[in-house]
Order: sequence, then structure tokens, then C-alpha cells
Amino acid sequence: MLQYYLTHLKAVFPSLLQGAVVTIEVTALSVLIGAVIGLFVGMGRLARNKLIKSIAAAYVDIIRGTPLMVQVFIIYFGLPNLLLQITGSRVPMDPFVSSVWACSINSGAYVAEIFRAGIQSIERGQMEAARSLGMTHVQAMRYIILPQAFRRVIPPLGNEFIALMKDTSILSVIGVEELMRQGQLYNATTYASFPTFTGIALVYLVMTMTVSRWVAYMERKLSAEGKH
Repeated sequence: MLQYYLTHLKAVFPSLLQGAVVTIEVTALSVLIGAVIGLFVGMGRLARNKLIKSIAAAYVDIIRGTPLMVQVFIIYFGLPNLLLQITGSRVPMDPFVSSVWACSINSGAYVAEIFRAGIQSIERGQMEAARSLGMTHVQAMRYIILPQAFRRVIPPLGNEFIALMKDTSILSVIGVEELMRQGQLYNATTYASFPTFTGIALVYLVMTMTVSRWVAYMERKLSAEGKH
């Protein structure tokens, strides 16, 4: 039994490593793009303009209120169908690109709330002090508020990275050869389910624990710097 397990685990491991690389690529790109989206949406949530505030709030509510898998299907299957109806020509979607955009849009909604909370955690008196020194609202945000908020949102951004990394397992449904898909392909030819899926779990565990340790290190470092 042990020999059977180790033989299949050893055989599937190179494929799982290839899938892990794709998983990390999708996650890193999505969190990076999602951070940009989230920054602007988070600031939009705090805007005084009611229209901007409403649009930002609607984006967050819609994305957070619908499953990531549905969003992936809308972009991978729905958009080409919509474009076909509008233009009359088929526009194929690349699974990897579709995955990155779907995960980025999804991550952007969660990161927006992280940035909103980070900005609101800065004492209001700092904005008032910056304005009293002659800074505009934009200058005060750029030079005083945002640099401090960035330091506070790094730990929750790390947690978002971990959550999204695990959620990318659903991308196997559209054929992206990430970690889960690579395991499914091996299992389809060998039917060695237990070694395959426990192998997938082990690789995910190593990746998430690595990021968790880094997040914990950054929390301690930022906490120590904040005391000086």
C-alpha cells in the first residue's frame, strides 16, 4: 500500500509542480491587477461624489455577492457569446487570460474593502493637519494618508493572496492547467485518486504556509517599525 502511494506520488509530482507554477502566476497577476482596481474602488467608496460612491459600492456588492466560478464562466463563455451577438464574429477567449481577468475583478472587490478600511484607520486629524498646511485633498492623500494606509494593508493583502491561491483550483473547469487540473489529468489516466489528490493538498499546503509565514513576518516587522 505504501509502495503504491509513494510510486504514484513520485510520478505525479513533476506535473503538480508545473501546475503550481501556473497557480502562482495566475494568483500573483490577479492580486497585482486586483490591487490597482481595489485602490481606485476603495477610494471611490470614500468619495464625496455620490455617483462615484454608488458605482464603487455596486461593484463591490455585485462581485462579492456572486461566486467566482460564475464570474469565470461569464468572462470565458459569456463574453465571447455577447461579442458574437454584437459583431457577428466569434472571438475566442484564452483560458489563462480569462482566468486572470476573472480573478483580478473578483480580487479587486475584496482589496477595495481592505484599502477602504486601511484609509479609514488613519486618524482624521492627519488629513486636517495636512489641509491646514496648504495641501490639497489629493496631495494629502498621496503624501500623508496613503503611505501609512499601505503599511497597514500589507497583512490583509497577504491573506487575500492565500485565499485567491486556493480559489484558483476552480479554474480547472475551463481547462487552465493549474495545480488541480494537472492532478485531474494524471488521475484520469491512472485512477490513483488518493495519492493524486493528497499530493495536490500537500503542494497547496506548502504554498499557503510559505505565504502565511511571510505575512506573519511582515506583520511583526511593520509593528516594530510603527513603534519607533
